[in-house]
Amino acid sequence: MLVTAAASGQGKTTVTAALARLHARQGRRVRVFKCGPDFLDPQWHQLASGVPVHQLDLWMTGEADARARLHAAAREADLIIVEGVMGLFDGVPSAADLAERLGLPVLAVVDASAMAGTFGALALGLQQYRPGLRWAGVLANRVASERHAQLLREGLRTPAHWLGALMRVAVDGEAAGPKAGLLPERHLGLVNAQELADRVERLDAAADALAATPLGRMTAQDWQRWAVDFAPPDEAEETPPLLAGRTVAVARDAAFCFIYEANIDCLRRLGAQVVFFSPLQDAALPPCDALWLPGGYPELHMARLAANQAMRASLAAHVAQAKPVWAECGGMMALCEAITLADGTRHPAWGLLPGEVRMQRRLAALGPQQLDLDGQVLRGHTFHYSTLDSGAAVWARTARPDAAPAPGTGEAVYRHGSIRASYFHAWFASSPAAVARLLGAGGATGVTTEATIGGA
Repeated sequence: MLVTAAASGQGKTTVTAALARLHARQGRRVRVFKCGPDFLDPQWHQLASGVPVHQLDLWMTGEADARARLHAAAREADLIIVEGVMGLFDGVPSAADLAERLGLPVLAVVDASAMAGTFGALALGLQQYRPGLRWAGVLANRVASERHAQLLREGLRTPAHWLGALMRVAVDGEAAGPKAGLLPERHLGLVNAQELADRVERLDAAADALAATPLGRMTAQDWQRWAVDFAPPDEAEETPPLLAGRTVAVARDAAFCFIYEANIDCLRRLGAQVVFFSPLQDAALPPCDALWLPGGYPELHMARLAANQAMRASLAAHVAQAKPVWAECGGMMALCEAITLADGTRHPAWGLLPGEVRMQRRLAALGPQQLDLDGQVLRGHTFHYSTLDSGAAVWARTARPDAAPAPGTGEAVYRHGSIRASYFHAWFASSPAAVARLLGAGGATGVTTEATIGGA
């Protein structure tokens, strides 16, 4: 089932996690996938299902990759749930494109907190806007009362599409407001699940609420009407072991948590030994040949990062030995000289990359991007609320999928010694060879000339 909505903020992540948690508690094997580039929603889905969550995107990951992952999941799971991205028809490609291409039945979640009869019109429009989609039904979210639920249900043209109403759920014993949610948010999306001590209780509360709906009461036999046959994929191209014999250290903690599980899998397929460390807690890097600093929330942990001078020294020693560093978004921010928060407070950072970061309250960039390294194209995306003023050399620039690299456009990829850093988040499987070069395969970081990759 694809869980989608008319727009962001309707509650599809909560419903997806609740559905996964409900069935996992009942002993079923559940696999959850996330449509589009996202790091935070999958953390909740992994907690709910107990299994790592991968992304599906017809452009970033590719249709063949999506089909292969779904086929593999179907061989071992009782239930597969895919959470959509934004609204059902938003973006190119959209969640609707994915559902249509793969034959996924669609469940629409609608925030009904401020509507009654219009609920039916919205559900009808979502269903009929694109003929050919498999329609599972509609679930009303943030419903105020049983009477409210009755009004919503009566507004549907097709009563059989009613899959229930999720009432506003109490949080910590207090009644939630109309727009409150069990899964709290911040500027880049949901709060990291690992930051909340009551994360399991929140998921259980959502699952309990869903259990009271027709969707939650469905039996395995009921689910069979929405079964999908995922055919075996074509044989995938073998990943060459370009990082064999090399150890790649990956930062992973509350400050650096934007990691695709598929990226870790890709590093291992490349032959790398992957070791994890925490810049917040550890005193030194583990022994390694290359370093990946993923994105996250360094701006929320500047005091602890600055206080860990032993880790800063270890990072500096790594760079001084000309060992490769690939830093994405938050990882790049932490490497800079300082980060100024939106309230004007300036915090010193690691100072290993020239430049200062400034947080802002409005979005700085969002959307799919690709990085062409001598014909080896890494796909990914950008999403950040900060800007960087850096004197480091611009080694390359990303481009949108439908555009060529151009001066001053796309995300800069900075080069400073052995550091390569950008706001760009890469999907490693789109070009394992490019990833291997960024991490020093063959003894070099990246390509030999800037001109061939659109650098400054």
